[in-house]
Amino acid sequence: MRAARLGWLGITLIGLLAGAGGVLAHSFPREETPAAGATVSSAPPEVVIKFDAPIEKVFAQLEVLDSSGNNDAVGQPIHGPDGSTLSAKLAPLKPGTYTVKWAVVGADTHRTQGSYTFTVANGD
Repeated sequence: MRAARLGWLGITLIGLLAGAGGVLAHSFPREETPAAGATVSSAPPEVVIKFDAPIEKVFAQLEVLDSSGNNDAVGQPIHGPDGSTLSAKLAPLKPGTYTVKWAVVGADTHRTQGSYTFTVANGD
């Protein structure tokens, strides 16, 4: 009886450890253009985020907000052919600080979201 309980305890522990490994598979940004916290000399034509794992196209969201909260992304976000890149074309940006807000569902079915800022020193 005691051996059976220890067996179930071992199976439960293995399940918990395997589940913890799944947490590491969530999709998070690996590289941003413009980079998080960057100051760029001229307005970029687009924002690109490369994630560390594949993302689902249908659930991807990407906004680029000015200081008034207006979204300067033009059209829907673009899901890259590699399955891990999300981008958005931008309206001409004026000098100022912009907040990039993203939300994705990874291939592991977990939703992640976040934001970062970049600054445009001179407008186009």
